[in-house]
Amino acid sequence: MMKPAFIVLLFLFSLLLPKESRADSVTLDFENLSDSTSVGSTYASSGVNFTNALVLTAGFSLNDLEFPPHSGTNVVVDDGGSITLTFLTPVSSLSGFFTYAVPLTLEGFGSSNQLLVTASSLLSANFVSSGNTPNELIQLNFPGGIDSVTITGDPGGSSFALDDLTFTTVPASTVPEPGSVSLLFTGIGLALIVGRRKLMASFTRN
Repeated sequence: MMKPAFIVLLFLFSLLLPKESRADSVTLDFENLSDSTSVGSTYASSGVNFTNALVLTAGFSLNDLEFPPHSGTNVVVDDGGSITLTFLTPVSSLSGFFTYAVPLTLEGFGSSNQLLVTASSLLSANFVSSGNTPNELIQLNFPGGIDSVTITGDPGGSSFALDDLTFTTVPASTVPEPGSVSLLFTGIGLALIVGRRKLMASFTRN
């Protein structure tokens, strides 16, 4: 049978083990925004800011006969240049459905703006009259964490539509709090005191 002091020590050591937090996955379908809205920091509460991203709505500004949404009625298009996504917490993966008039390149960057990973469209174009299937799923994966993503079509913009963007944050290990460390050493001290007293008592009996 395990001694009570040993059980206490096991419990205290368990407090110091890193705890793996849950990775959060976010999908943005842009349906909450109105036609011709610049996205900007609209989704900062979801963990991402946009540059050069404009919402277009089917039946209004969007030519949905050529660039149909993957879901709903709204898409995001490149407005005046490449779309840049800047994440408030690094992400391990990103995906979206793209309909494009020119080849696309997705580039994932680290915190020091170093290029980490790239992905490209399978085709040179997939809008409806190109004869190819629109809404190609393109993905980036980098478990170490991506801080920003640049999506480039035509440098001048207005060359692709993005819908149903999904990204997953990197799960972070929880570092033991200072209080847990203090509690561990206190427990070790108490265990040593109890052990010493039992040892002294055994000598006294002998």
